Formats: sequence, C-alpha cells, structure tokens
Amino acid sequence: MTQEYLSVTALTKYLKRKFDADPYLERVFLTGEISNFRLRPNHQYFSLKDDGAKISAVMFKSAFSKVKFRPEEGMKVLVVGRISLFEASGNYQIYVEQMQPDGVGALYQAYEQLKEKLAKEGLFSAPKKPLPRYPKKIAVITSPSGAVIRDIITTVRRRYPIAQLVLFPTVVQGDKAAPDIIRNLDRVQAQGDFDTVILGRGGGSIEDLWPFNEESVARALFAMKIPVISSVGHETDTTIADLVADVRAATPTAAAELAVPVLSEELLRLKQQDTRLEQAFSLQLQRKNERYQRALASYVFRDPNRLYEAQSLKLDQLTQRLLQASQQRLYEAERYQQKWASRLQQASPLANVHRAQQDTTYLTKQLRQATQRLLENKQTAFANTVQSLDLLSPLKIMSRGYTFTTKDEQVLKSREQVALGDELTIHFADGQVRAQVTEFSAQGLIPENQE
Repeated sequence: MTQEYLSVTALTKYLKRKFDADPYLERVFLTGEISNFRLRPNHQYFSLKDDGAKISAVMFKSAFSKVKFRPEEGMKVLVVGRISLFEASGNYQIYVEQMQPDGVGALYQAYEQLKEKLAKEGLFSAPKKPLPRYPKKIAVITSPSGAVIRDIITTVRRRYPIAQLVLFPTVVQGDKAAPDIIRNLDRVQAQGDFDTVILGRGGGSIEDLWPFNEESVARALFAMKIPVISSVGHETDTTIADLVADVRAATPTAAAELAVPVLSEELLRLKQQDTRLEQAFSLQLQRKNERYQRALASYVFRDPNRLYEAQSLKLDQLTQRLLQASQQRLYEAERYQQKWASRLQQASPLANVHRAQQDTTYLTKQLRQATQRLLENKQTAFANTVQSLDLLSPLKIMSRGYTFTTKDEQVLKSREQVALGDELTIHFADGQVRAQVTEFSAQGLIPENQE
C-alpha cells in the first residue's frame, strides 16, 4: 500500500482553513504584554506575551489609526482580533482589530502621552502672551446654542459693554470638532483685527472633551498670534488646550471676566487718576512759582552787572596771560630764527662753490703739467725704441754688405732647400738679383746626381 505525501503548501492551506473556520478563533479577547514593538508608517507588527507563551500580532493601518494612545514596549494591553495562519512562514498570529491599555483608559493613556510629548517640546512652558487691558473686539469660538456663549455675552455686557463680541459657531464635540476648532482659529488669525480669543465649552466626560486634547488643536493654539483664553469643561477638568492657551479660566464667566475689565471701575479709576493729576499739577505749579519768586528776589535780577563781575575779572586775567604767552612765543621764535640764520650763513653754498672753483683751477693746472710730462716721457721712449729697432733692422745689416736669398718667395736657410737649376732671388739693400744654381760647393764636393 503506497502512501500519498502532502506538499508543505497543501498542509499549510489545510491548517489555515482550520483556523479560519474555527468559530472560537474568529473573535478572540486577549491580554498580554507588548514585545518587539517599533512604530512603522503603515501596518504594525509586534508580539504579545506573558510568562508562559508568546504570539505574533499584526494590526493594519486602518485599525491602528483609531487607537487613541501610543503603544510602548512592555505595556500591558487588551486586544480584540482573530487568529489565523500566515501561509508564507507557517506561523499563526492574531490580527488585532481593537487595542486599549489594560487597567488604564485608552483616552487617559493618550492624554498623558500627548501631555508628556508637548511638555518636552516646550508648548506648555513657552512665554504666554499678555491679555490686552482694554480690548475692543473679542472672538468667541464655541457652540452657538450652549450656555457658554450666553454666560460670556451676559458677563461682557455687564462689565464692559463697549467691547464687541464676535461669535464663531463651532462644533465642540465629536469627530468633526477638532477640524472645526482649527478652522475657526485660522479664520480669527487671518482676519487679524481681534484683541482676544475665548475658546469655550461646557463640562462633560473625557470623551466629550476629547477634541480639546487633540494634538492638532494644541499646535493650532500655540501658533496663534492673538492671546487665547481657554475655558473648557469644569474647574476640575484640565485639557491640553488649557495648558497651551495663554490663560485658563475655570468657567466661561471667569473667561469673560479675565477678558474685559469692569467699565464702571475703570471710569472711577480714571476719575481718581484725573484728580491725582490735577493735584500733582497744582503742586508742581506752586513749587515752580515759589522758585520763580525766589529767583526774582535774587541779587542777579536786582543788579545784573554783579553777574558778570567775576567773569570780567577772569577775562582780563586770561587776556593778560594770553599777551604774555604770545610775547614769549614770539621771542623764542625770533631766537630760533636767528640761530638757524647764523648756521645757514656759515653753511652758505657760495663759499663752498668758491672753494670748489679754486680746487678745480689748481687741479686743472696739475693735470696739464702731468700731461705735458707724460707726453715728453712717451716721446723720449718712442725715440729710443725707434733707434733700437733701427739697429736691429735687416736693412741696416744689409747696408753693410749682407744679403738674403729667396726661392718662390720663401727665405732659404739651408743648402738642402736648393737644387741645381733652381732660380733664386738675391736681395741687396738697394735691389734684387735673379740667379740660377749651376753647381754646389759643400766641403769641396759635388753632389752625385750632378753630371
């Protein structure tokens, strides 16, 4: 009997079908500790474990976007999902559809995480913008039908009726609330003529107040150039918007009281300031008048010339000192000029020129005498040299009867340069003679080749 072997793919498909068809695995409520978690841009992959086992978990982007808190490594959570088998690896895993912290509400966990994040970025500790003392135009961002707007209107009309209130109807609860709050904040910012902004909402649960805990709303509030008063929930409720806003009010009525002063009190204060100003002015006027009267009684006004007596004496002294100093400077300048004139006269160039001319005349005379002596010496030496050359001249020797013989214009120095029949030229002191060799006479012998 032959056995039929299954492929790995076939076995895996069979097991996956078992997982998917099991009604107990279609919706599983699971608790465990998050492990191997790293935030990814799309789907999230991590593990859930306890002391005895571990299971792989997958949470798709659509499901993870609904999670109000940020999962962290080691956090204990409650998840709802289905169990299935991943065919490529053969591992079974849970596909998480919902997740919340175990023991702490998801919204509270998200609130604490965002609070910590924004605190590290400095959104809470940044310098707050001061509220204007006398606002002319106030923007109110709240629901048009709630008690918040009525309380704000009543309080402002009672305290400071000259201020203008402008309502920006806003959704303050639900999924559309956060985008609507941001849109109206941008409208107020773009309009640019508001002095103060009041962001308000009545009390409620953390779910009802959640739009005011959204990160986008917090960053929109932080970017506002206009001071913002936040009045969200009751006094015990503290939202992220309250922490980012420039001023937090416990109630809408308190927000209106912070936004505007009491007109009657301000008028009374102005009256008091006016009275104090009049009193201060009267006191100053009285003091100035007393000083004026004292000045009139002064000797300066009774005898004005006395005012200039000391200055006149001082002017005379300074004038005298100036004249003395000028004379001293002039005397020193004259002495200096005489000194340098004398030195200049001693070093006059005319005397130097005269001395140089005398030196030139003397040197010219010496040069002429030396030249004459040199010429005479040269002439004598030349005559002696000519006489010596004349004594050594061949013509002088030839005049005494000596001759020299040439052959082909070459002087003959030896008999061996001559052959029989050669034509020779005999040079005398007074002319030349052409001769022909007819015989040799050397020690009385005639050469063998002579016939």
